[in-house]
Amino acid sequence: MNKSELREYYSQKRSSLNNLEIKKLNNIIFSKFINSNIYKNSNKIMIYISFDSEIDTHRLINQILSDGKRVIVPITDSKNNKLIPSELYSMEELELGFYNILTPKTEFIRVFDKTKLDLIIVPGIVFDKTGYRLGYGGGYYDKFLHDLKNIPKISLCYDFQLIDSVPKESYDIPVNYILTDKRSVII
Repeated sequence: MNKSELREYYSQKRSSLNNLEIKKLNNIIFSKFINSNIYKNSNKIMIYISFDSEIDTHRLINQILSDGKRVIVPITDSKNNKLIPSELYSMEELELGFYNILTPKTEFIRVFDKTKLDLIIVPGIVFDKTGYRLGYGGGYYDKFLHDLKNIPKISLCYDFQLIDSVPKESYDIPVNYILTDKRSVII
């Protein structure tokens, strides 16, 4: 399958999960993540704000804040085709933004130096066992991650989203860890 076929297939497969399955799988991934050493050893965590059928990061964001860690969320700057990291103090600071994804309201944008991050949680639709991923096709994360090779990157996904290989381009940046409901993959 090519990139667009993979995106379509795995988006539909993820969307086909029922609410009970979603809750069960999200609980497993949530527990595995907050009990992992990578989480325990990180204090400044960049995490995407989930939407649609993505792994639920809203609960994770609240847990990170409750654990006294710092939460940094991406703001999509579509005019300049880049992500801007912004520190978040509460989910109440969010409103619907680009692509109908929750984003900080203008008065709550607190630009954060991305080189100070301890961990980046990277979204995607389908992942491979070497850490490469297919996102939504905008290239925002690959550009953002380009000069952050020393900062650990993790993706959270359902186990069926992890396949042997995805198409790669020279500019693609792999993650270091993939955590699913069934396994943890260290790249």
